[in-house]
Amino acid sequence: MVYMTTSEKLQIIMQLSGQTQEALAKRLDVSFVSFNRWINGRAQPHQKALNRIEALYRQLTGQKQWPDSALLAKKSIIRQKSVKIKNIVTLINTRPDLRDEFALSLTYNTNRIEGSTVTRDETAAILFDRAVLRRRTLTEQLEVKNHQSAWLYLLNYLQDRQPISEALILKMHAILMNSVHEEAGQYRRHGVRIVGANVPTANHLSIVRLMGQLVPDMNKKRSDTVSLMADIHARFEQIHPFADANGRVGRLLLQAMLMKRNFPPAIIKQQDRRQYMKSLKRAQVTDDMTLLEDFLSDAILSGFALLESPHPPVPTLIYKKSTL
Repeated sequence: MVYMTTSEKLQIIMQLSGQTQEALAKRLDVSFVSFNRWINGRAQPHQKALNRIEALYRQLTGQKQWPDSALLAKKSIIRQKSVKIKNIVTLINTRPDLRDEFALSLTYNTNRIEGSTVTRDETAAILFDRAVLRRRTLTEQLEVKNHQSAWLYLLNYLQDRQPISEALILKMHAILMNSVHEEAGQYRRHGVRIVGANVPTANHLSIVRLMGQLVPDMNKKRSDTVSLMADIHARFEQIHPFADANGRVGRLLLQAMLMKRNFPPAIIKQQDRRQYMKSLKRAQVTDDMTLLEDFLSDAILSGFALLESPHPPVPTLIYKKSTL
């Protein structure tokens, strides 16, 4: 068991509080320089400061003592937050502000992870202002609109409490790749490789069988939801059932599995792409899920942060005619 460091404890506090390092330093009655050194692991606080850190942690999490590890702490916090939500799908479906905020965040980040050059503001303009941008390719703009369509379809599907099925997975791919790829909504019929990763993908002749084995596991119940999500996500991405958009489909399926279990969508941020790929590869190559579980825990907590923050209307850019 790897025990939590002070740096990890402070990172959890910062994530849960939503406050800056400067604000938390004031809250703990220490200098910004000291707090910054602690959270980055360059120094250790004295005992009085440790006591204040522990008291703040307990206040934010409701836990009576430190868990054994940062991962266990995050999982415990996720469970506690989840039980406070009556029905996550209904909540998002009945709150246009939440629905749009998740649409923007999920669409922007998932496409950027796959190499899109569309900015967050441009994504908002395409989604909510129906802007057409001359400086971005038609394919990139279709990927933005298609992801929004897939997100809305998924919300409606989950509202009816239907199980995740192969039909849903193929539908997600069909929507995402509409007018983008000729094999939209179909499993691949040829070999592929994961670019930049030495991870073998499934033989295309085995895809139907492997997906038939994987889908029932997507609907299983397990006390450790994060562990199940990591296992399913790693397996799906290694099967790589489609010629294109496996990452985007896989992340939408991850959101579907989370919301079915009353967790918010996981915000996998584009700036964390390298760590995401590293943790995914480690899970696939070594069967060690801990790094991926930790990464997904952070992403789920980011989903909770979005859920709990105030939501004014999503700001969009007003593009001048010359830029369209």
